[in-house]
Amino acid sequence: MTDVDIDHLRSWIGRQETLEDVVTRVPIKALSATLDRDDPAPRDGDALPPLWHWLYFLPIHRQSDIGPDGHPERGGFLPPVPLPRRMWAGSRFDFRAPLKVGETIKRVSTIADVTMKSGRTGPLVFVLVRHEITGAGGGSLTEEHDIVYRGPALPGEAAPAPKPAPATAAWRRDISPDDVLLFRYSALTFNGHRIHYDRRYVTEVEGYPGLIVHGPLIATLLIDLLRRNTDARVKSFTFRAMNPLFDIAPFAVCGAPGADGKISLWAQDAGGNLCMQADATVG
Repeated sequence: MTDVDIDHLRSWIGRQETLEDVVTRVPIKALSATLDRDDPAPRDGDALPPLWHWLYFLPIHRQSDIGPDGHPERGGFLPPVPLPRRMWAGSRFDFRAPLKVGETIKRVSTIADVTMKSGRTGPLVFVLVRHEITGAGGGSLTEEHDIVYRGPALPGEAAPAPKPAPATAAWRRDISPDDVLLFRYSALTFNGHRIHYDRRYVTEVEGYPGLIVHGPLIATLLIDLLRRNTDARVKSFTFRAMNPLFDIAPFAVCGAPGADGKISLWAQDAGGNLCMQADATVG
């Protein structure tokens, strides 16, 4: 079993990284096409849709700095967690004012916490990263990003028992997550993580049955479902990954509007099992 020096990893708490970027048009057009939207061409001054800031501040590392899983080698801004499997567990967002196409944007990222828990198959390390993003024109949002690290897959390791998805969907869109969709999203976000495109790696090394659909892609599809059904501005959004989705079967993104601008959103697999749970407030 891998030894984890949690005190050493917690010494990363408080570390910061500041990046700048420009909200350019081509990534917006490319993501719109990837989501199968028929949007007009973006113009300077247009509001950037919620979560589309993930098209910017991309993780640009030299090829020699990339580890065996396609991620950068551990260390640097993120703590060097010595566990091989890394997943995006969830996020929380406060959208105060929209970022605008054509403007310069800045992201200040802080390691807010590092914790360890004991899971069914060994230690789990959780890293909480807080991002403060501002635009030159007054746009502003806060994102809290949960990363979980796990040990290697064990022979015969069973997946946790799934939870059934709600049966109350007012909105639903069926998604066929083929490897072209996953490749396009990986390319747009410059995400080299091999679990999303390398079938041999994800099945033989990490022990999953197929290519894994990106957590941020699922969250983006949930927000996109909301946008297809209401013009209200998204004020806050939170999501939590429950079970992975794979490219070997279709899945659905669903939603149900509630009172006081609250909207429940979720993704479910072909068997009706809950895979991502989300909540949004609009107004």
